[in-house]
Amino acid sequence: MNTPTELKYTKDHEWLKVAGDEVIIGITDYAQGELGDIVYLELPEIGIETIRGEAFGTIEAVKAAADLNAPVAGEVTAVNDMLVQSPELINQSPYDKGWIIRLKLSDPSVVDTLLSAKEYIKHVEAA
Repeated sequence: MNTPTELKYTKDHEWLKVAGDEVIIGITDYAQGELGDIVYLELPEIGIETIRGEAFGTIEAVKAAADLNAPVAGEVTAVNDMLVQSPELINQSPYDKGWIIRLKLSDPSVVDTLLSAKEYIKHVEAA
């Protein structure tokens, strides 16, 4: 399981990378592996406000469909349009080409409440 140490994680298997005053969000290598081949994503509109813990989109795979939940609150500043035509990028490159959205954070201190890579690995191993 690939778990970059510079990222933050949620128990729902999203990752978050701080990029200046924004964050980049995607799903973890573990999550894409559990879902299997990803075939479709429903992405949010730029400018919408996400609410921490609530769905901002949907991801569908051969095995299952699931909500994409926001690990933090903020305004969507970008979506990865490449995923509309090539959703398999999440399977191939979950931490690079497979990023899902960028947000301008409502409260940057919330990032500190997310899991470190080490804590996320322990969470996955305990499940």
